[in-house]
Amino acid sequence: FSKFNNALAAHKEDITLPTTAEKFDYEAELVIVIGKETAKVSKETALSHVFGYTAGNDLSARDLQLRTGQWLLGKSCDSFAPIGPCLVTADEIDPNHLDIQCTVNGEVRQSANTGDMIFDCATIVSYVSQYMTLQPGDIIFSGTPSGVILGYPTEKQVWLQAGDEVAVTIEKIGTLNNILR
Repeated sequence: FSKFNNALAAHKEDITLPTTAEKFDYEAELVIVIGKETAKVSKETALSHVFGYTAGNDLSARDLQLRTGQWLLGKSCDSFAPIGPCLVTADEIDPNHLDIQCTVNGEVRQSANTGDMIFDCATIVSYVSQYMTLQPGDIIFSGTPSGVILGYPTEKQVWLQAGDEVAVTIEKIGTLNNILR
């Protein structure tokens, strides 16, 4: 699925929840930042096209997302793609071995390692580049570990709400903090 630039938000930026939805969810993700034009690259050369990495929260309005077979509506609300707190260049870290965690109001909701991801960053960049040309500055949210609210049984789903503080921490990158309003 895609997110549009209206969804971008910064570290410590308040996220205004849309009044048209009720089921708000977090997704801690490593974000890949493309550094040069990338088209039809192999998995072996894909990471040479990456400028760096940052932390991201792929916020989702699940009721909007699941309204139709197209997830765009629930993924591209304003400010639903906060990233930060900084950009770490590709030569500084190995994206395949980073601890990743999400907390809500200090409570751990997700805790994993990027080594457990279904697809590693090289595979993701290579795959996407087979179908579209990536440009410098393009970002790719790489996927989230288990622990999202949607994954819980219905009776245990406690959705995010105004006032919640969501923090995404990725080893060697830092902690992205946002408060929902």
